[in-house]
Amino acid sequence: MSISLSSLILLPIWINMAQIQQGGPDEKEKTTALKDLLSRIDLDELMKKDEPPLDFPDTLEGFEYAFNEKGQLRHIKTGEPFVFNYREDLHRWNQKRYEALGEIITKYVYELLEKDCNLKKISIPVDATESEPKSFIFMSEDALTNPQKLMVLIHGSGVVRAGQWARRLIINEDLDSGTQIPFIKRAVAEGYGVIVLNPNENYIEVEKPKIHVQSSSDSSDEPAEKRERKDKVSKETKKRRDFYEKYRNPQREKEMMQLYIRENGSPEEHAIYVWDHFIAQAAAENVFFVAHSYGGLAFVELMIQREADVKNKVTAVALTDSVHNVWHQEAGKTIREWMRENCCNWVSSSEPLDTSVESMLPDCPRVSAVGDQVKKGKGRLQSEV
Repeated sequence: MSISLSSLILLPIWINMAQIQQGGPDEKEKTTALKDLLSRIDLDELMKKDEPPLDFPDTLEGFEYAFNEKGQLRHIKTGEPFVFNYREDLHRWNQKRYEALGEIITKYVYELLEKDCNLKKISIPVDATESEPKSFIFMSEDALTNPQKLMVLIHGSGVVRAGQWARRLIINEDLDSGTQIPFIKRAVAEGYGVIVLNPNENYIEVEKPKIHVQSSSDSSDEPAEKRERKDKVSKETKKRRDFYEKYRNPQREKEMMQLYIRENGSPEEHAIYVWDHFIAQAAAENVFFVAHSYGGLAFVELMIQREADVKNKVTAVALTDSVHNVWHQEAGKTIREWMRENCCNWVSSSEPLDTSVESMLPDCPRVSAVGDQVKKGKGRLQSEV
């Protein structure tokens, strides 16, 4: 059995506490002091000292994984599915590894959208300067010119990006389960233009600039003796700060800051921006939405902000496990009436597919999305417009 470094560090304290607790009343003060010391130790941070470096590959090949002909992620050598617990008792490291793989898969899905689905990557804001933060969406060649039909896809919240429904399903099931690609290919085959939104790409991350602290010795007006005392205090302070930083951040992870993308700083803002600059300009007589989870909330917010335009242009909306709430979002009566006639929310249920499911909210009908597959633990997005 292996013993972690953090356990070895804490072991003498635990032994000492056990010995003190066996003593008389005079030892109570020491026990209290030791308990206070233990309460101040952040075990999660301490465990970082046991971690291997957070240095992961930047390609699927580097991870020794690839998608097979069925779209399943498999190990190149063993053929086994992805293993999360690659290293025992190192949950944080395993999570970081999972996230690194997830970022590679996001880029892989972007490539599939362009190469397999023939979509174009469109930068936004449309009038962005060279230096400002940018995001992007994907569109078919005829998205704005197709006179008949346009399909708009909106994913949910979290780490997913354009073209994905669920990262977990992509990694543990297959590409058809976790991506929007089957929806896109079917829509194109049936003559729809397609726009794929990217509502979680709200900011870019950059490294925080280091703050330069002016040395007290730069102040020539102060007496030399006073400057020396200040310098000594400053050096001691820096020494303590560096020691704490080494404990808090032993792997020297970069401190990052977020720069938000203009008019796209939230999923709701993004949906409105894409509507105003693309969907509203499209030639299609009939626009259809497929929105999953938080994407449904973003659509309802779009409806609230652009009610007349949406009613005039949108024919039908397929929601899947939507988390919208017409009361909290303060959707008016006319919006709720329109949603009852033009929206349907497919929700996870053990009932057969398309069975009516009771709802507490007076908006759109709710029906079962997956039938008996829920019982098998294989629930997937199967809603169709």
